Amino acid sequence: MRKIFFAGLASFVLIFFGTASAVALTGTAPTGIDEDPSEATASATILERATPTPAPRTDLTKETEESIEPLKKILDSQEIGAVFPFNPVKYAIRSAVDAGVPPNTLVLLLLLPGVAAFIAATRHLVGIRGFGIFLPAALSVVFVATGPLLGIGLFLIIVFIATAVRILLRKLKIKLQYLPRMALILWFVVVGVLGLLFLAPVTGGSFFGGISIFPILILALLAEDFTKVQLGKSAKIAVNVTGETLGLALVSYFFLASRVLHEYALLHPEMVLLITALVNIVMGRYIGLRLMELWRFRKLINGKN
Repeated sequence: MRKIFFAGLASFVLIFFGTASAVALTGTAPTGIDEDPSEATASATILERATPTPAPRTDLTKETEESIEPLKKILDSQEIGAVFPFNPVKYAIRSAVDAGVPPNTLVLLLLLPGVAAFIAATRHLVGIRGFGIFLPAALSVVFVATGPLLGIGLFLIIVFIATAVRILLRKLKIKLQYLPRMALILWFVVVGVLGLLFLAPVTGGSFFGGISIFPILILALLAEDFTKVQLGKSAKIAVNVTGETLGLALVSYFFLASRVLHEYALLHPEMVLLITALVNIVMGRYIGLRLMELWRFRKLINGKN
């Protein structure tokens, strides 16, 4: 079952990278045929009008007009009754928004318990491992901020730098205590990320121009956990757990990026919080085998039956 999980994750990444590459490569290339400048300009104008301009990606973690105005319209469209007993959170949300709290922040906070419940279910009921609950959930928010393609790319670069530095220190036989060694690895990670950000003038700021410290910090924390597992167990286990963490974060990202869920969370916050709490309580009372354990021991279970 774990192989099926990784196969699905790999297929998604390949499709995503392939689509991005295809989009990046679609452009006007010189044909080598002499052309009248006025005709070329007219053709370019017609092509510009005919080709739809893709809408910019909405970053729900930033306080922008694109991320806030649709949520405010959703709030304004709902008519609510008395405060008690069913609408206290709805009134609290409206009061907070009127006081200047961004509604996108409220939406993310309302959906994060659901993300945590999903991650807990995959670990407790299915048996998929990962770096706890906090890091996959935080990584999904990173994907919301940067987009999954750039987020995965940054993560792979950071993990590569951390692993290369660890191997280099071992090859050079430089013995350091754990905390100074992790601090040195973080130093190299920061230098590597700075090098990427310094490429912004070359790329025109299209890739790295809008990156804040928050996504980089979360990715660095995930790279630290990757290094811990490498040191404590093996590189294979570290890769498996990291892949599962990325898979959980990707699924959680789609959960956080869903406009339908944004609208439902704003219009029915009491239901969202109540259902999430009940799911956690019911799931926490389950003490049976996980799905992966049932698959792993299926021959033994079938033999007893």
